[in-house]
This record gives sequence, structure tokens and C-alpha cells, in this order.
Amino acid sequence: MDSLLPFDLPLLFGAVAAFSVAVYVLADGFDLGVGILFLAAPRDADRDVMMASIEPVWDGNETWLVMGGTLLFAAFPAGYYVLLPAFYLPIMFMLFALIFRGIAFGFRLQAASYRWVWDVAFAGGSILAGLCQGFVLGGFISGIPMEAGMFSGGPFDCFTILGLLCGLGLLGGYALLGAGWLIWKTEGSTQIFAREVAHAALIVAAAMMAIVSGWTALADPNVASRWFVWPNIAYLAPLPLSAAIIACFIWRSLWGKRETLPFILSVVLFLLGFAGLAVSLWPYIVPRHISIWDGAADPQALAFAGVGIVIIIPIVLAYQAHAYWVFRGKVERSAYGEH
Repeated sequence: MDSLLPFDLPLLFGAVAAFSVAVYVLADGFDLGVGILFLAAPRDADRDVMMASIEPVWDGNETWLVMGGTLLFAAFPAGYYVLLPAFYLPIMFMLFALIFRGIAFGFRLQAASYRWVWDVAFAGGSILAGLCQGFVLGGFISGIPMEAGMFSGGPFDCFTILGLLCGLGLLGGYALLGAGWLIWKTEGSTQIFAREVAHAALIVAAAMMAIVSGWTALADPNVASRWFVWPNIAYLAPLPLSAAIIACFIWRSLWGKRETLPFILSVVLFLLGFAGLAVSLWPYIVPRHISIWDGAADPQALAFAGVGIVIIIPIVLAYQAHAYWVFRGKVERSAYGEH
């Protein structure tokens, strides 16, 4: 049994890390998406409703960002000390952007003459956070230079064309999630605005998914062989085909009567994209350099961290489920105050 631990525990923690990242992207993705769409809303009253729709849950959503960073440090220290210096600048910019978003929630409600400043802070923080995540993703996909087990590149290496494309894709995808959330949670002019803007968000997200996927396959022979060599292509072709079909369903659902459907289908589209990324990069914690087994902590440290994971994750999930249940239903226009 002991001989199996070096294999089983890193694999388990890799799955938990992937789960944490996926939940963060989906949960914080829709409230970032609401911020991305914020300045495009036609009226200040619509912006009130948009912010009120995510105010009860946004801070709980960001719990998963902390969870992912802590898990990376505890379970995969070799990956942590390579990835952190490689993406130091976009991570710091992202954190400052999220801080400005958090401040805007409190100050915008009280502001009168300079309310527009907090509108810009909220929207700008959301857009900057999405772009920074895109640069991290682009750098992760394209590979991280290493020498003697350490990051050997410069602080600006992650700011690439691929990173920008990933950032645009995340902005489109987050905006799509945000629009789906608003279709579900609001009504009247705010819901109509969300239905209209969701079409543009879907086009951007789908186009960037296709471009980044093609770029990755052309730039990395290992990725190309994984996807296009027989019989892999037969097993993996359902992923991109399913994504294309889901995108068509989202388009048709945006003006449908089932108000929850655009959001649910947008979540499915994100999960399919996440699955495709996992297929391309498996089994690396640092692509092409450090696998999840090579980068994992020793079994005793993983077992100790596992006790905390078993306790914490159910508590966080229960808290979030309770919050979403308590604040279920449509958001009223008076929920954020009258101005």
C-alpha cells in the first residue's frame, strides 16, 4: 500500500486542484462577467441591479482562488516556486484589480457626485483581472523556460500574443457567464440588455477558443499528436464537436423562455474547454517540465494537507450552497438602494 502512495496521492491532489480551479473560474467568472458588462449597461438603474445580483455571493466565489493557491503551495511546491516567479506580474495586477472590485462594492453604494469613479473601478478591475488570467493561461500553455529546476525567463515573458488571445477569450467567456446569470436573476430592461450583449460575448468566446486551440496544436507537436493521431482523434473528437454544438444551443437559448438555460449551457461550454485544456497539458503541473508526480510534496505532507482538504472543502461548498439558496430568485430594483 505504501508503494502506491507516491502515485495515488499526487493524482488525487491534482484532481482536487483541477476541481478548485474549475469552480473558481465558473463561480468568480460570472461575477467578473457582470463587471465586464457593467459600463455597457444602458442605465444606472440597470447597473444597480447588476451589482445587487452578485453582491451576496461574490466574496464567497473568490474563496476558491485562495484555495487553489494554497493547494498549489502545499501539494506541489516544485510547481509553486516555478509558476509564481513566471507569472508574478500578472498575478499581482490581478490581485490589485480584485481589490479595487471589492472596494467598489462598498463605496459605490454610498457615492453620489463621483459614483462614476467606482463604476470605472468595478468594471476596470473586472476587465484587468480577466486579462491577467488570460496572460497566465497563455504562458502556461506556451511553456515556461526552466534551467536547473528553476524559472529561467524574464518577468515580461508571459505577456505574449497567445496570452492576449487567451485574455480576450476569458473576457468573452466571463461576459457570457455574466449575461447568462443576469438573464436568470433579473428581469425587464436589465434582462433584455443581457440577452442582447450575450450574442457578442458568445462570438468572442467561441472564436478565441477555436484560435487558441489551433495555435496550441500548431505550436506544440506533442499536443498535435495527442489530439490528431489515430485512435486518439476518435476518442477526443467529441470534445470540440460537443463545444460547437453547445455554442449553437446557447445562441438559440438566449431569447428562449427557459431563463436558466443560457447560464447552464455556458457553464457546460467552459467545462468542455477546461477538459480540452486538461487533455492537451496532462500530466504536467509545469508543462513539459514537471509532472504532477515529480512536483508533488512527500507523501506525509500530502496526507497532512489532505486532512485539511477533507474538512475545508465540504464547509466551503455548504456555505456557498446556503448563500445561493438564501438569495435565490429574481433581484428587485430596490435591492441596491435608490439614488
